[in-house]
Amino acid sequence: MRKILVTGSKGQLGSELRTLYQDRKDVDTFFLDRGELPLEQTSIIQDILGIYQPDLIIHAAAYTAVDKAEGEAELANVVNHLASEEIAQYCHVHGTKLIAISTDYVFDGTSSMPLDEDAVVEPINIYGSTKLKGEVAVQKWLPDAIIIRTSWVYSIYGSNFVKTMIRLMTERDEISVIEDQVGSPTYAKDLAQAIVDIIDRNHWVGGMYHYSNEGEISWYNFATAIKEIQGLNCTINPIPTSQYPTPAKRPKYSLLDKSKIKRTFNIKVPDWRDSLAVMLSKLL
Repeated sequence: MRKILVTGSKGQLGSELRTLYQDRKDVDTFFLDRGELPLEQTSIIQDILGIYQPDLIIHAAAYTAVDKAEGEAELANVVNHLASEEIAQYCHVHGTKLIAISTDYVFDGTSSMPLDEDAVVEPINIYGSTKLKGEVAVQKWLPDAIIIRTSWVYSIYGSNFVKTMIRLMTERDEISVIEDQVGSPTYAKDLAQAIVDIIDRNHWVGGMYHYSNEGEISWYNFATAIKEIQGLNCTINPIPTSQYPTPAKRPKYSLLDKSKIKRTFNIKVPDWRDSLAVMLSKLL
C-alpha cells in the first residue's frame, strides 16, 4: 500500500487533502502539523520523515504570514527554504516522490500576460524570496519533483480573504478593497483534488506547474462576488494599492497560466466564481 505523508496538515490545503483522503482504504496517509514536524528545527526533519518512510510527500506547509515575514526574514527562510531543502534531500536519498507547493509571489507583478512556468522570477517581498529559494533547493536535490505554484488560496478551513470579507461586510456598512492587483483565487479543495488526481493517475512528470482557478479578477472583483453570492448589504469601494500600504509589497499582476498542468495531467480547472459559490455553500 502506498504511503503518503502530508506536511502542514492543519493549513487550508492540508485540511482539504485530509478530507479527500479520509475514506480512502487504498493508501496509507500521514498528516503532520507543525508540532509533529517542526520545520524550524531543520536538523530533525529527515529523522522524523524516516519514522514514516513515505513513498510520496505532499509538502504543503510553509511560513505564509506575508507581512510578518518582512520582520522575520530568518525564520521565513528556515521554514520556506532550508526545511524544503531537508525534505528534498530525504526524498533524494530514499527514492521518495515529492509534490511541493509554491506561490505566485515569486513574480514581481510587472507582467501583463498570464505567467507560465518559464516566466522570469523576481520576488518583491521576503515571503516570495524564501519560497523561490525553496523551489531552487527542491529542484537541485530532486529534479523529478513536482512543484505547483498557486495563488490567493482560500478554503472553509483556516483564515483567508473570503472569511475576512464576510466578517467585515457583516460588521460594517462600508469597506475598501484593492482593485489594481490582478490574479485568480484558488479554492484549496480544487487544488487538493488536482494533487490527488495527479497521484492517482500514476503518470509522474516532474517539473514546475501552475494552478489557480480559471478567470482573471482583482481583489475588488473577488470581494464584490462574495457580497453578491452571500447577499450582503455593504458598500465596497475600489481603491489603489497606494491607499492601503502594507509592510510587504504585493505583485500587481500574478495571473497564472494553467495550460501545462491541464495538458500534462488532464486536469480540469473550475472557474473561480463556481468554486467560490461551492465554498460559500459549505460555510452555511
